[in-house]
Amino acid sequence: MATIRKLIEIDATADHVWSALADFQNVHIRLAPGFLTGGKPDGDTARIVSFANGAMAKETLVACDHGLKRLVYFIAPGERIAHHNASAEIVATGEKTCRFIWTTDVLPDGLAPYIDAQMTEGAKVMKATMEG
Repeated sequence: MATIRKLIEIDATADHVWSALADFQNVHIRLAPGFLTGGKPDGDTARIVSFANGAMAKETLVACDHGLKRLVYFIAPGERIAHHNASAEIVATGEKTCRFIWTTDVLPDGLAPYIDAQMTEGAKVMKATMEG
């Protein structure tokens, strides 16, 4: 199983970034606009997101821990993906700075370069959005 991890240093408070990340149904507006071009709820704990490259995914919330500022979600197995599980955690690194730790485990391993590239683009947008 491939693991991809992004560490994003953000010049914003951990609470500010967490507020956007924890708003699970609105990340396409608050956290990654442009990278995510749309989103709609699919029940209380799932969302369907549209990506700038035309891809769509149903992401289901597994855990949202406000104390740890940590969120976990998965994409159900489908045509291309046998396993996809991701976590995102916000850690304060200063009074007005934080680190966004985004980790994804994916199968098959051959999808790792695609997921890595997507996460790299998403990370750029999230940093710019949170710092803007």
